[in-house]
Amino acid sequence: MKGIIAGTGVDRILADLEEITVDTDFGQVACYRRGDVVVIPRHGRGHVLAPGAINYKANAMALRVLGCERVIGIHAVGSITSRLAPGDFGLVEDFLDFSGRNLTFCDGTTLPLRHVGMVRCFDRALVTDFVKATYRTGRRDIKAGIVYATTAGPRLETPAEIRAMRNIGCDVVGMTLASEAVLLRELDIPHAAVAYSINWAAGLDEEGVSFLEDESIERLARTILSITLDALEA
Repeated sequence: MKGIIAGTGVDRILADLEEITVDTDFGQVACYRRGDVVVIPRHGRGHVLAPGAINYKANAMALRVLGCERVIGIHAVGSITSRLAPGDFGLVEDFLDFSGRNLTFCDGTTLPLRHVGMVRCFDRALVTDFVKATYRTGRRDIKAGIVYATTAGPRLETPAEIRAMRNIGCDVVGMTLASEAVLLRELDIPHAAVAYSINWAAGLDEEGVSFLEDESIERLARTILSITLDALEA
């Protein structure tokens, strides 16, 4: 079994998939299955959960219960640098966590207390498979080495916050990746993260913060989901 955790732009895709419910020690998780691939909409169907209200532990554990051997997270983000401009997508290499959630399984309750290394946040083989799957579509515009800043949300960032993030090396900003990456790493589930930009971050757009049109976001999300399915089956 393979897993996908997706957010913005995924709702219409779910209509074509079989809905299943997975019970975990942290709550039930609604998943959507196609063959041996399961999709978890992190914000719930209809995008009803704010980033801080997502049950990250239940989502990660559901993937373990299902026996997922590899997982790809798909994240809509705001662009901080031109390395990943609006409309682009790329693979995240590293992240900074400003969310304050401090989620862990390794606290002596679910898993024994241990300090999990994060030198390699993401699985190299899975990253390579995603790049190859992208190339099979004829595209060569995928970005690599993206650094993702994770904030708490649901509010957007201030221009001063974005300037600070840019100064310390962040390329994009979002609200979910760090929480998922840490928990999946603790469960030893190989994981890769794909970011696609839907806006310039605060202070970088003359109009303030303007987003891509809904149709463009959905089209981009569908493209990435198709590539993701191909990569997981490699």
